[in-house]
Amino acid sequence: MDLHKGYYGFIANETWAPSVNLYETEDAYKVCVDLAGVDKKKIDIEVVEQRLVLRGTRAVPTCNDGTPASSKPKLHLMEIDHGPFVREVELPRDVERENIAAKYDNGMLWIELPKKSG
Repeated sequence: MDLHKGYYGFIANETWAPSVNLYETEDAYKVCVDLAGVDKKKIDIEVVEQRLVLRGTRAVPTCNDGTPASSKPKLHLMEIDHGPFVREVELPRDVERENIAAKYDNGMLWIELPKKSG
């Protein structure tokens, strides 16, 4: 079994960057961020200069199948990123920064960035 990317290669306190898709419609840009397993209360969205900055943390996934604590499963491979994350997305110049909206749906964070009219 190849464990080079697994538990033994994990470095505590290192940040990870979630995957992002950026879409454009006639009226807005839409950012989709893969944050499966992240509590929405632990997501911070901020606009800094011309960048959208996302920060937060994801807990280590656990195997909660009703098994007594004394017989917890052993971890052999850890590829799901966890801990603190930071992701920055450069914003186009025509974003109306005052009306940015976000919603968290089924593990995906959707951020709508309306375009300036005119």
